[in-house]
Amino acid sequence: MIYLDAAGTTPVRREVLEAMWPYLTGDFGNPSSHHELGERARDGLEAARADVARVLGCRPGEVTFTSGGTEADNLAVKGIALARRAADPRRTRIAVSAVEHPAVLESARSLARLHGFVVDVVPVDAAGRVSPEALAAVVGPETAVASVMYANNEVGTIQPIAELAAAARAAKVPFHTDAVQAAGVLPLDVRSLGVDALSISGHKLGAPKGIGALYVAGRVSIEPLVDGGGQERGARSGTENVAGAIALATALRLAESERPTAAPRLAELRHGFVQRVLELVPEALLTGDDAHRLPGSASFCFPRVSGESILLELERRGIICSSGSACAAGSSDPSHVLLALGIDPETAQTAVRFTLPATVTAEDLDAAARALEEAYAAVTGIARR
Repeated sequence: MIYLDAAGTTPVRREVLEAMWPYLTGDFGNPSSHHELGERARDGLEAARADVARVLGCRPGEVTFTSGGTEADNLAVKGIALARRAADPRRTRIAVSAVEHPAVLESARSLARLHGFVVDVVPVDAAGRVSPEALAAVVGPETAVASVMYANNEVGTIQPIAELAAAARAAKVPFHTDAVQAAGVLPLDVRSLGVDALSISGHKLGAPKGIGALYVAGRVSIEPLVDGGGQERGARSGTENVAGAIALATALRLAESERPTAAPRLAELRHGFVQRVLELVPEALLTGDDAHRLPGSASFCFPRVSGESILLELERRGIICSSGSACAAGSSDPSHVLLALGIDPETAQTAVRFTLPATVTAEDLDAAARALEEAYAAVTGIARR
């Protein structure tokens, strides 16, 4: 089996398992408990918070641990919007890009449905990029929060986050970015990016599922979505997942240390894979931005061919990939991301996404490209040779 669905999830790294193991066994205490066992758990939790803060370039108190990227996105969009409107009743609008993850889009729609907010959708170009001018045209005195993802989970397009954050800042609007796909392969320093909030998820980095983190600048108020004992400095109540926090911090630290060499390697492998696919299957349509793309992301459409059939044929040949976002699996609707890029609905339903894990080799990708050629021939009846 060749696994090429790293955007969906990644295996847990051995170093991560070893780091979290003590907090699942001997140091299993509740970090809110005032005894030695609880204090050891609290020390581990705060060390993990400090590790995450070092990678993000922020203060530890600006990091909130969550159950994953979805909760982090919800807390950012809903929490900031509700707090902003409470402070200024004019702030009744939310700006999001047309290619956001459902965690952001549905958070905005929930605010519209339940709290009367208005959602302004910022368009993208044919490569999936949001221009600072397009964002500036939407945000204003009534905008409570703006959210544009750092890198797209379906087509891999990277956004000009620093420029977008500057456009939002000029309008005095807090800016959030979903960096779930960017973590480990793109710089995350929040000061350089200029963002007010940033979400990450552990299971994209080699940590277990069920742990994420949200950075929110200390100057930005946020309304908690989960009430209770006031954990996480009141931002997110509930007994903290100490082992998960340590796992996330370890995975993020390792990925960041490896990024200077790992990201260029993946980009080179991905470039060769894309060229090989286009050579073997000329009908394939590469989606996303050629120049601004995640190092390990390649997504194609196959006009007039069933993308699901190609996926099945690939799996029969030992190639594991996906049709797009795992969070939209099972939906018969065409991808909202591809539609936003101007791809017609019929073609949008033929998408096949390859996202490369750090362990992938050139031999793996050559085998995947040849398997794709065979799969396409099996589905269409078009033999190349």
